[in-house]
Amino acid sequence: MDTQALALALPLIGWASHTALLTHRLATARRDPLTGLRTRAGWTALAERIIRRHRDAVVLLLDLDDFKNLNDSHGHAAGDVALAVTAERLATWCGRHGIAARLGGDEFVAIARQAPDLESLHRALRQPVAYAGRRLPVSVSVGSCHVKDLPVRSLSDALATADSAMYADKGKAGRRGTRPLSR
Repeated sequence: MDTQALALALPLIGWASHTALLTHRLATARRDPLTGLRTRAGWTALAERIIRRHRDAVVLLLDLDDFKNLNDSHGHAAGDVALAVTAERLATWCGRHGIAARLGGDEFVAIARQAPDLESLHRALRQPVAYAGRRLPVSVSVGSCHVKDLPVRSLSDALATADSAMYADKGKAGRRGTRPLSR
């Protein structure tokens, strides 16, 4: 290759390499490294599109109960396993008709185009998590909002309604702080 052709090609090669690197960084920024779920940034635009197109959509907010106690009693590796298993169960429930994300810490969010069976999600989330030869109890508070029940279909209103429902779920008798973790 002659010098002039090389001089013309190098900026193009550099630009292509830089574009590939930025594309990779953007894709990884939209996925939670622990759970593989989308992050808030990767989830929000898709959720807004689903709300606009699907009147029967349901938005969920989830929070692991007593997560600090789990980490303190069994270690952060056990907490990581509980987060990963919860993410897998939520993603399985969403299937092809929804999207799940990890907001951070022990908080998750999901949207489904149609209101699937919420009781099946509750049953799946209440199953103990296997870790280091033990079965660790897991409790998850879930709040939901059916988009068709909102006066105006908006993601922020759906999330606020689901958030209120989640905290009401946390306040139910027999919840939060009532089950000791086995060693």
